[in-house]
Amino acid sequence: MSSERGRYQSSANLEISRRSAPAVHLFGNSSVLTGAILNCVADGVFTVDDRMRITSFNRAAEEITGFTRAEVVGKPCYEIFRSNICSESCPVREARKTNIGVVNREFEIRNKENRKVPVSVSASVLRDLQGHPIGGVEAFRDRSELCSASVRVAEKYTFRNLVSRNPAMHRLFDALPDVARSDATVLVSGESGTGKELIVKAIHELSSRSAGPMVVVNCGELPEHLLEVEFFGSRKGGYGNRTDRQGRIELAEGGTLFLDEVGELPLSLQVKLMRVIEHQEFQPLGAERVQKANVRFVAATNCDLRAKVNAGTFRRDLFFRINVVALQIPPLRQRPEDIPLLIEVFLDRLNRAYGKNIRGLSAQALQILLDYEYPGNVRELLNIIEQTVILCRGAEIDIEHLPTTLSPKSVPTPVLSRSRRKTVSAQDLNELLHRHGGNRTEVAGILGVDRTTLWRWMKRHELC
Repeated sequence: MSSERGRYQSSANLEISRRSAPAVHLFGNSSVLTGAILNCVADGVFTVDDRMRITSFNRAAEEITGFTRAEVVGKPCYEIFRSNICSESCPVREARKTNIGVVNREFEIRNKENRKVPVSVSASVLRDLQGHPIGGVEAFRDRSELCSASVRVAEKYTFRNLVSRNPAMHRLFDALPDVARSDATVLVSGESGTGKELIVKAIHELSSRSAGPMVVVNCGELPEHLLEVEFFGSRKGGYGNRTDRQGRIELAEGGTLFLDEVGELPLSLQVKLMRVIEHQEFQPLGAERVQKANVRFVAATNCDLRAKVNAGTFRRDLFFRINVVALQIPPLRQRPEDIPLLIEVFLDRLNRAYGKNIRGLSAQALQILLDYEYPGNVRELLNIIEQTVILCRGAEIDIEHLPTTLSPKSVPTPVLSRSRRKTVSAQDLNELLHRHGGNRTEVAGILGVDRTTLWRWMKRHELC
């Protein structure tokens, strides 16, 4: 350490208190002993002077960063650690400004090889015998192994892009490779937002048709006359067409045709679809001949197709054609053990997307999310977490960041004030719009505001 060691007050305790910014105690006549003790500490420890130049650097700090003591002493610490937190919210500067020690602040530094290293940092003020601040001390711990363990846990419960601890979901995961290897028609059932499209995508990617396209038709999206053209295409001259137009069946040649919300398919088109599935042939509008179709059909629905069959709004023969293999996805409320895991996955993804460093949720906030019913299922949970990440400025999501509709009656409802809502930055708003393809309705829903308010924010930030 530096020649100023003798002026430092003495203590063997490196624990940093939240209540004050204590000095690190080092005996003036035992510099060698103190250095030996610090070199036995598993955490990286370094000190800086009042100009933020490094004055000491222990062995663990060398191992974590890849820099030797000789390479760093005398240099500004921000040149060595190269983290965005250095300029935005330096732990040592914060401790000096507030006189409160920083404890377990998590962020990333870069080592000598320019590789990102996740660390947990504690910092405090360094004072002389008269109590005057002369610098700072910072201890940091490499979190790579903890992060790797977290990744391994997530991987244990992940199949393709599907994440679950639920036994019913794992039985579904186990069945998917066998289902994919066949060419049978599949019906995936589940409430809106449960991830039916992810199941279908996994079936396609695991199948022998993975080299071909996966084409999606949303059966409830278009009116009947347009939906027929979308399915079968049309030929030049027919119905006044000037050019040939390929339908989704042709576009899916050699691959998979995903019939999303198949229960919304009009009866007249159900008859024509039966022919395609049964004989693997179809006739474009205006064409004189039928064409062969080399397509696998996978359908999904969020409604009870058997009830529709009984009501006469869905053909019984088509139901049995598409229901060769039936896969049922349970709603999120029936698998509460997945909620913490999904939150962890979403937080990791959204932290990277928005440049945040949110570690998790408070106990109260987590309990509220565990008690919620999730009518919108996994998609709704993702939207909730995205909103909280946008609104949270600290390291932990609390109940004040949650949508007010989630707060139980026993907990005071945290109403976001106008000033609070105005804290959504231009960068976060732009990122949110980009992630949702400019869909203002979705973005407004995530932020918990109406479209008019969203439009005002966009105008203020010159985003429209």
